[in-house]
Amino acid sequence: MSLVLPSELVVERFLPTVRAMLAQRLTDRGMTQQEIAEHLGVTQAAVSTYVSGDGGGDDRFRDDPETIATVDRIADGLASDEMDGYDALAELLSLVCTLEDRGPICELHEEEMPALQGLGCDLCVRGFDADVRAERAVLADVRAAARALSSTPGIAAIVPNVGTNVGMALPEASEVTDVAAIPGRIYTIGGRIEIPANPEFGASKHVSTAVLAATAVDPSVRGAINVATDDAILEAADTLGYDTLEFDADYDDRGVHLRERFEKRGGVPRLAYHRGAFGIEPVTYVYGETAVEAAEFVGELLDSRK
Repeated sequence: MSLVLPSELVVERFLPTVRAMLAQRLTDRGMTQQEIAEHLGVTQAAVSTYVSGDGGGDDRFRDDPETIATVDRIADGLASDEMDGYDALAELLSLVCTLEDRGPICELHEEEMPALQGLGCDLCVRGFDADVRAERAVLADVRAAARALSSTPGIAAIVPNVGTNVGMALPEASEVTDVAAIPGRIYTIGGRIEIPANPEFGASKHVSTAVLAATAVDPSVRGAINVATDDAILEAADTLGYDTLEFDADYDDRGVHLRERFEKRGGVPRLAYHRGAFGIEPVTYVYGETAVEAAEFVGELLDSRK
């Protein structure tokens, strides 16, 4: 994996673009090329190149609303002497921070380092700390679980009509945004399953609710997959010695209901299922300590079906 620092992109792609934008706007406000060169810290020849439109740069910054607004604000400030170099620098540094937070700089960084794509990377904003490491680990686990499901024989047969999903919670999770899942759910297409996107935190309230109910009772259980309730799967679970729990389909708050059932039972079962109700499709949650473990259990159950 090639190592490209976001700061390299700031110097090579962002800065030339902003300098060209500022040169053009300051020219429009009546400044001479020499005055502009002194403000920008470049030569008069460079300003001439910028003004002529031959200075290069990246259209993603030229078209970015935050960049346009900041450049206009700096140009107005410098042209009216209401802003000095320190003020302009502060504006640009603030803009860079904004553009690194899932903005054009972040987009360019993922293009230069494809290994970052799908990680929900916010390294520039938060730094590399324990929380970031935990989030990356959870996202990687959900991604691996989804891939495992896609290659599991027979998986399409137990995908509910509303789709399936795979989720995993962060340690000490308490909110839906603490659970990573596949955006848009996983659907069947032509007898196989389709993974529509890379996992994201807060992507699925449905599977997240089931995961949070489990981890609240047993913190070691952080992964879950929802599949269609199938008698052959339930029989396979019994044959393999996995514990199951049937719960009511018709409830106001699925998370509260599941948690109460788990607490009353004294733990989280391997499978929790219901048989549906009016307008509610029968669903089974397969639990694991991780999303990958839950996917492995699904595969094991499918292999053992009669």
